[in-house]
Amino acid sequence: MLTSIFVNLPVASVQKSVEFFTELGFTFNAQFTDDQSTCMIVNETIYVMLIEHEKFSGFIDKPIAPTTSTEAIFAFSCESIDEVKSLSEKAFGMGARRINDPEDHGFMFSWGFEDLDGHLWDLFWMNPDHVN
Repeated sequence: MLTSIFVNLPVASVQKSVEFFTELGFTFNAQFTDDQSTCMIVNETIYVMLIEHEKFSGFIDKPIAPTTSTEAIFAFSCESIDEVKSLSEKAFGMGARRINDPEDHGFMFSWGFEDLDGHLWDLFWMNPDHVN
């Protein structure tokens, strides 16, 4: 039924967001990019549209949530514990805020950060043998 997801996120600066997420290893689709928005490719079915506030406001009839509130946490599965650690530490080094300490549950490891625009990202690895 549903084949892909495009998550739309308001950002203060597309340029700064592209620099931040490029450093984390993401790429962007130029076909869906202009001076106020871009399409970040997570994988072949998951995309994140980063849209500057002015343009984003044109799609909604209420205010953009302030960075002092949380509407969602974006949780992404990684290929390994090392990838979770590497991406999280790289994000922290580029100015992302830690939202928690690393959590090791044996079958799952996670760590999260708040990006430059206040969006929360939880990176995790789950042992595939643990999932039924």
